[in-house]
Amino acid sequence: MRKDVRILLVGEPKVGKTSLIMSLVSEEFPEVVPYRAEEITIPADVTPERVPTHIVDYSDVEQTDEQLSQEISKANVICIVYAVNNKKSIEKVTSHWIPLITENTDKDSRVPLILVGNKSDLVEHSSMETILPIMNQYSEIETCVECSAKNLKNISELFYYAQKAVLHPTGPLYCPEKKDMKPLCVKALTRIFKVSDLDNDGILNDNELNFFQRTCFNSPLAPQALEDVKNVVRKNMSDGVCDNGLTLKGFLFLHTLFIQRGRHETTWTVLRRFGYDDDLELHQDYLFPLLKIPPDCTTELNHNAYLFLQSVFDKHDKDRDCALSPEELKDLFEVFPYMPWGPDVSNTVCINDQGWITYQGYLSQWTLTTYLDVQRCLEYLGYLGYSIIAEQESQAAGITVTRDKKIDLQKRQTQRSVFRCNVFGDVASGKSGFLQAFLGRNLMRQKMVREEHRSYYAISTTYVYGQEKYLLLHEVFPDFDYLSDADVACDIVCLVYDASNPHSFEYCVKVFKQYFMDSKTPCMMIAAKSDLPEIKQLYACSPLEFCRKHKMPPPQSFTCNTAAAPSKDIYTKLTTMAMHPHVSQADLKSSTFWLRASVGATVFAVLGFAVYRVLLKPR
Repeated sequence: MRKDVRILLVGEPKVGKTSLIMSLVSEEFPEVVPYRAEEITIPADVTPERVPTHIVDYSDVEQTDEQLSQEISKANVICIVYAVNNKKSIEKVTSHWIPLITENTDKDSRVPLILVGNKSDLVEHSSMETILPIMNQYSEIETCVECSAKNLKNISELFYYAQKAVLHPTGPLYCPEKKDMKPLCVKALTRIFKVSDLDNDGILNDNELNFFQRTCFNSPLAPQALEDVKNVVRKNMSDGVCDNGLTLKGFLFLHTLFIQRGRHETTWTVLRRFGYDDDLELHQDYLFPLLKIPPDCTTELNHNAYLFLQSVFDKHDKDRDCALSPEELKDLFEVFPYMPWGPDVSNTVCINDQGWITYQGYLSQWTLTTYLDVQRCLEYLGYLGYSIIAEQESQAAGITVTRDKKIDLQKRQTQRSVFRCNVFGDVASGKSGFLQAFLGRNLMRQKMVREEHRSYYAISTTYVYGQEKYLLLHEVFPDFDYLSDADVACDIVCLVYDASNPHSFEYCVKVFKQYFMDSKTPCMMIAAKSDLPEIKQLYACSPLEFCRKHKMPPPQSFTCNTAAAPSKDIYTKLTTMAMHPHVSQADLKSSTFWLRASVGATVFAVLGFAVYRVLLKPR
């Protein structure tokens, strides 16, 4: 909504423009009327809409044509004043004033017009018969008000309607010629309906309608008022109410009715509550609320945001199979202006045997977006109506900004739940296979991935000491002469070499020495393709000796060429090292250390699965 309103009064000389302004301010008819009233500002606390209002007069005696043009271009609404007892002043509305205003305003930003018939005290008849054809001809005319500056008749109403024309314009909502709402308005209200339909059954039941009413107007509807609303819809359309709930058609009909009856402020209140601006686009302040992220801090979803996203998943998982089919995913994203997830997402998170994103994969993708691009996450949560449904001030309330990693190192503990592992390795060393294996895919399944759908990220959960954590793997392009800060910044480094290629290890050594030898970031060597015969690496020392020299854990053998899903033990180790970068290398070499982590993971995974099955029963 605008922060202020600027009203300009124009019209022929002697029609009473100045008298109208002075009668409003002094609440009495002025005995002496100057050529032009000074600009006045009505404070917000005395206007019905609580918005400061500037009222500007025009006089052809005191102002030039250029000054008039400037005032027209600055005005939010223009009142064209005519005298009801002066036919010439009425004729000038269409022959002079409307063309002049059109000439001096931007075609794309239509300025609403109010026709003001002053001096109604001097005639017994109304001018509306003459004015109605003009109103029908020009869609920019919001309304016509007949008034009398002398008798103070309809003076306050005149300026209220002018203010309303700016704050609650009819133009973006309704097409008078078609007697129907405009497509953008229908699109916005359809999104609002879908967001408010909490169980996704295509109707708003009494609970959903009351939540909607309370959200938009701060008070629920009384049971009888609720029935009255539904009865109005029933009388006008057969499919507006179904199972005693309001359908989308019924919801749109109600808003059409509000607009047709001059209550478009009701529709605007709803639209603005759900984030829309005057052009029926979601406001940038709504989609991207302020969120400060200090250096060396990361962003994660908090518990409330996960609960909300779980409810969105449940709402659209109609067959209750704990996965989203392409149709269910499309339905979920119908409230978005575009499809946010491409085919690469299926190669970034866990999917089921049909290739559908699972419940875990769905939450993982949201976690990834929050970590890598929190502004995009805020935008997505905005489309889903997070701040409204979760009753929060903004989407920013769903984000946790973690503390500086340096503090984690000092305190030797972390509160973070998402850890980034950057994966380095030469061409064909097995990096992509390592990422896909984390998602439970063996070599056979990996071969089915199309190159254009390939992802350089993989994210899933691991369990360390009974705690569920997200591990985010990022495959770094193998050209270490051009590594960016983002390529280097991570919680743990994974250096992958092909154990069957004698030249593969040397690349890992170069990356380590150039970027990580003097850093505090823990590193792990991965001897990939361990199912193939191991060949001696053509380097001064063996991988094992190199790891000992630089106080790294010994190289970890890995293969994704297995009959079943590859083992996840190595990913648990990576997460553990990321969580405990301060742990000494002696501890890392200790089998007891790894045993505690992996046993905790196994126990928690079994318990977690049992609890998850219990939670699914009521779904």
